[in-house]
Amino acid sequence: MTQTPSAWAPSSPVLNPAIRFAFIKANWHSDVVDQALKGFLEIIPEAHVDVFDVPGAFEMPLVAKKLAGSGRYAAVAAAALVVDGGIYRHDFVAQAVVSGLMQAGMETGVPVLSVSLTPHHYQEGGDHHRRIFAEHFVGKGREAGEAALSIWQLHSELA
Repeated sequence: MTQTPSAWAPSSPVLNPAIRFAFIKANWHSDVVDQALKGFLEIIPEAHVDVFDVPGAFEMPLVAKKLAGSGRYAAVAAAALVVDGGIYRHDFVAQAVVSGLMQAGMETGVPVLSVSLTPHHYQEGGDHHRRIFAEHFVGKGREAGEAALSIWQLHSELA
């Protein structure tokens, strides 16, 4: 019997206890990035999620590749906030991170999902900006959780 992602609502989880998901989060801007994990756990029960902290976004692809290649995870999600610190280097970092995450998934055959955002305008000291992005990350975390379940189901059906 095929189940739809809505059957995996937190109120009625149906995941086999052996099914695991990995969630990587960058420590830069952790007050914002941690909200993605909060949203992810609204969709996938915490008992099925292993969380890994890395220093920053640039470190996520290698960790994602190792986790995906371990054979322990149905999918890997990675969250980071890459901001413009006054130089254009953030564009290169963001592109390298997303490309690296995609490459990790392609090389291992395990879905690797990105919750890595690069806003055009972000003010470090602005509580207003942090609050807006924190709320946005909760939603993006939920979307990543839904995507992880959906792609896991599709991979299961294709196996």
